Amino acid sequence: MNTYGDRFRLTTYGESHGLAVGAVIDGCPAGVAIDMDAVDDALARRRIGAPRQEEDRIEWLSGLVDGITLGTPIAFVIRNRDARPEDYGHMEHLFRPGHADYTYHMKYGVRDHNGGGRASARETVARVVAGAIARQLMPEVAIATEAISDSCDTRDDTIGGTVRCIVTGVAAGVGEPLFGKLNAALASAMMSIPSAIGFEMGAGFATARMRGSEYIDRWNSDGTTKTNHCGGIQGGISNGMPIEFTVAFHPVVSLPRPVECLHEDGRLETVSIGGRHDTHHIERAAAVVEAMAALCLINYML
Repeated sequence: MNTYGDRFRLTTYGESHGLAVGAVIDGCPAGVAIDMDAVDDALARRRIGAPRQEEDRIEWLSGLVDGITLGTPIAFVIRNRDARPEDYGHMEHLFRPGHADYTYHMKYGVRDHNGGGRASARETVARVVAGAIARQLMPEVAIATEAISDSCDTRDDTIGGTVRCIVTGVAAGVGEPLFGKLNAALASAMMSIPSAIGFEMGAGFATARMRGSEYIDRWNSDGTTKTNHCGGIQGGISNGMPIEFTVAFHPVVSLPRPVECLHEDGRLETVSIGGRHDTHHIERAAAVVEAMAALCLINYML
């Protein structure tokens, strides 16, 4: 599955060290003036601290005229200007620990060994562009994130962290019951992000240790609630309170030191993976969380 959404559909393409990454957006309404600076700002946030120096210059191929959406598919391409596939020549027959190398090989019988290939976070650049457009279709909605990670010496290791997301401006009644629950859709969207390992709404796992009298969000007379333990969604439908959730990301699995890899013939071989990799990635992940939140919401709000 390379397509996300049903009303606002995003299909991404491209590999980490291929010629380009990009996407086709289908279902965007006509007549919307796209703020290109806002799109570039979102991409800049995704590049914070990146060891790979990509310009992320967007080439718009279709669906826009003078920055106005036509209602037809919006296609764009972003050339990989700083790709270095030659850094991974020694990894052609090796499976790195913690990566998708082995699972992709077992599923398809072939894989792109240059960096993470299709599983690389490089693919998320297309999501960030689409998310920035989706946000402009619902100006009443504000999406804010807080990136949290431990501070430590990352010269010889890597770290993970969490991204807390708060969405305001979503009226009560957005979502579907049972199998179309808004919280379930958000969980699915967030867990599609590379390195995402956990998701919780509102007070999350801490509620498992609460009593019911502590957990329930008691009413105010205006329909708001005194607390927001549920995270703004009840029965799969927004209740008008801020939508709050947290996404956990595991540490970067490309270590800055030699690691034991599995050879295709079954041997274990200790190698330096090479290439340029993050040692911490939570600030960059926050931009992708915001994009996926926007893409999830726009499919309910169109």
